[in-house]
Amino acid sequence: MSAGDTFAGTQLRLVARSAKPAGTVVDIRGVRIGGHEIVIMAGPCAVESEAQLLSVARAVKAAGATVLRGGAFKPRSSPYSFRGLEQEGLRLLALARTETGLRVVTEVMDVRQLPAVAACADILQVGSRNMQNFTLLEEVGRCGMPVLLKRGMSATLAEYLQAAEYIMAVGNEQVILCERGIRTFEPSTRNTLDLNAVPMLQRQTHLPVIVDPSHGTGHAWMVPRMACAAVAAGADGLLIEVHCDPAQALSDGANSLTPEAFALMLEQVAAVAAAVGRATRLTLNSETAAAPV
Repeated sequence: MSAGDTFAGTQLRLVARSAKPAGTVVDIRGVRIGGHEIVIMAGPCAVESEAQLLSVARAVKAAGATVLRGGAFKPRSSPYSFRGLEQEGLRLLALARTETGLRVVTEVMDVRQLPAVAACADILQVGSRNMQNFTLLEEVGRCGMPVLLKRGMSATLAEYLQAAEYIMAVGNEQVILCERGIRTFEPSTRNTLDLNAVPMLQRQTHLPVIVDPSHGTGHAWMVPRMACAAVAAGADGLLIEVHCDPAQALSDGANSLTPEAFALMLEQVAAVAAAVGRATRLTLNSETAAAPV
C-alpha cells in the first residue's frame, strides 16, 4: 500500500491525489460523476407522497437532472418533526426510478437500514450527522455501491477525507464528496457554504466533488447564485432541493426551489459550465438536437 500524502498533518493513503492522479469518475449506470459533465441531482428533501415525488421527478428530469434525490429516512433535530415515510418512501423512490429512468440517491442512517435502502437506491448517501459514524462508513463501503459522503457540519477537510478513507479502506472506490456548508458564527444563513473546499479537495484527492447549495444556504433565493459559484469553483455536480409547493413542504421548504425556478437555474448553470469548459445535460441535449443528421 502506498504511503500516501500528508494533508493538514493527516496521513492520507487511498483518497490522496497521488494514489490516482488522473482522478476518479464514478459511473452510476451511465451517469458519470467526475467527468466533463456537471451532474445535477435534484428532488424533494423528503418523500411525502406518490403524487409529490413523481411530479417533482418528472419536472427535474425535464429540466436536465439525471439523479433524483429524496429522503425516506430523515435525520431531524427535533423528534417531533416529520422524519420520512421510511419503507414506503423507499418504495416510492423505486417507483420513480422505474417510471423516469432517473438514478436515485437517498440517505441511509443506520446499518439496519442498509439492505432496504440499497435495494431501491443507486447511490447511498451518508449525511452530515453520520460523517464520523465509522461503523456505518465501513458497512456502506462493504455494500460495494457508490457512496455520497456529506461533510460534517463542523468537520475540517482533513477529518472529512479520513472519513472517506474508512469507506475506501474496505475496498469501495466509488466515493463522491459533497460540500454542504459548515456551522460558523454567521446566523443569517443556515450554514456557511465553504466553496474553498472544492478546489482544495480536488487538489488533495482524486475523488469527485459536488456541492449542495440548498443546505449550504438555507434560502431558496440564494441557491441559484451559489450553484453557479460552485460550478465556477470546479464542482463536478450539484445537489438541489426541489418541491412543487415549497410553502407546504414537510421538510426544508425554505431551501427548496420550485420546478420553474430550478429549470431557470439550470440555464444559468449551463452558461457558467460552458465558460469554464464543462457541460451539463442541458447543453449536451442541445448539442445533440442541433447535430446534423
